[in-house]
Amino acid sequence: MSDQAIGTDKAAEQEWTLVLEPKRKWLDIDVREIIRYRDLVGLFVKRDFATVYKQTVLGPLWFVINPLFTTVMYTFVFGNLAKIGTDGIPYLLFYYGGTMLWSYFSSCLTNAADVFSSNSGLFGKVYFPRLVVPISKVFSNMISTVIQFATLMVFFLYYLITGAPIKPTMWALAFPLLIVWLAALGTGIGMVISSLTTKYRDLRHLLGFGMSLAMYATPIIYPLSQIPAKYSWAFYINPVSAPVELFRIWFYGAGNVPAGMVIASLSMTISFLLLGLVLFSRNERTFIDVA
Repeated sequence: MSDQAIGTDKAAEQEWTLVLEPKRKWLDIDVREIIRYRDLVGLFVKRDFATVYKQTVLGPLWFVINPLFTTVMYTFVFGNLAKIGTDGIPYLLFYYGGTMLWSYFSSCLTNAADVFSSNSGLFGKVYFPRLVVPISKVFSNMISTVIQFATLMVFFLYYLITGAPIKPTMWALAFPLLIVWLAALGTGIGMVISSLTTKYRDLRHLLGFGMSLAMYATPIIYPLSQIPAKYSWAFYINPVSAPVELFRIWFYGAGNVPAGMVIASLSMTISFLLLGLVLFSRNERTFIDVA
């Protein structure tokens, strides 16, 4: 048998288990492929954790120290000096809970917004579903939130035992839904920004400034009950307001959030997530050319 015939037979025996094809649809996401790469998600989560706290003395304790010091500062400035009410909720619980939720949302947003710029070298060399990176960031940020939530529950039990005016509801068991809500919202907005910053770098400089302003437009250091009615519209267009206030209602039994605000927030969350996925899917084809 000739060498050419042998080569033809070997080629015929080969079976391709993975075929890469260009994406042509507006929203072309292969969920099964992302599930196949779940081990890579775990590796990215471990990498992020090790990178942030490698060669630090306190390590994961910084997860608790940062929001705790922020809470103490908010208590002194906004609670004691400015005398801003908290609907009867102890200052520590009020500020710590709001800071925890805002930190998770902002981390998901900023990490997703930086996906293309910070991973351009990796994306240009190795193939894997690009959505694996923002998904891994969601879980990486969730580690710190779980630790902060556990710390909050210690303070919560203390105030509950000492007779503080807090009345948790059964809805507190739905706390994971709030985390999913904030993760979807932050990641969706972040992917929109990430897709735009590959061409318009100015947005990257505006992001930090914009997040600082957005925090003060969110009921983190004040309850919604302190907002004059003529400014309530601002919190309807701020999708983070509803989940933060719902957290206080579910865990502390204080506060009030209109049903319309919840519906508006959920609608914007779904819209941002879908828009982010569409832009992310389209942008991953060409971002290397403009990175």
